[in-house]
Amino acid sequence: MPNRDLTNMRNSYEKGFLLEKDCDKNPIFQFEKWFQQAIDDNLYEPNAMQIATVGNDLHPSLRTVLLKSFDENGFVFYTNYESKKGVDIKENDKVALLFWFREHERQVRIEGIATQTTEEMNEIYFRSRPRDSQIAAYLSNQSIVIENRNSLDELFLQIIQEFKDLEIPIKKNWGGYNIKPTVIEFWQGRQNRLHDRLQYTLKDNQTWILERLAP
Repeated sequence: MPNRDLTNMRNSYEKGFLLEKDCDKNPIFQFEKWFQQAIDDNLYEPNAMQIATVGNDLHPSLRTVLLKSFDENGFVFYTNYESKKGVDIKENDKVALLFWFREHERQVRIEGIATQTTEEMNEIYFRSRPRDSQIAAYLSNQSIVIENRNSLDELFLQIIQEFKDLEIPIKKNWGGYNIKPTVIEFWQGRQNRLHDRLQYTLKDNQTWILERLAP
């Protein structure tokens, strides 16, 4: 069995700092600033985010999805409502997101409440997807056990032929979630592990409070 000692595997974070005076009062605008910098510097898939869910079984589950839009109302991604994450969210709408901008030595941690997006939003986004992606969403019963890879590939080819000259229908079990944030933390790596952590918390009056956390 592997027995790897990783105690000396470490990097020194030296690419930036994060001070309160440099932050926007609104965390959504602060996220937009960091996100645009990630785009400008050609970071790989800056919209990739991890989403953590916990269903009635109380077992945390984590996976990577792609952010498709965000504004002051929340952060939106699309999936199968009957997937593991979809079932978890139905049972418990409290979720957590994480963005890791490795080259900038930054991460953004978000806690919030998940709600399904409207059928109109789902339709608009679904039609914007490449046709092969539409077919994949149509055929996949996400998260269930399947026989093998060949059966999946064969079904894909079957659906291509079935809808050869037709529009791919959008299923009721496919759509988006909007994560309405209640906590957003911005983390900037610093030397000596004394990282900058600035956390915005949404209060009952819908105003954001900015506080510094110990690294």
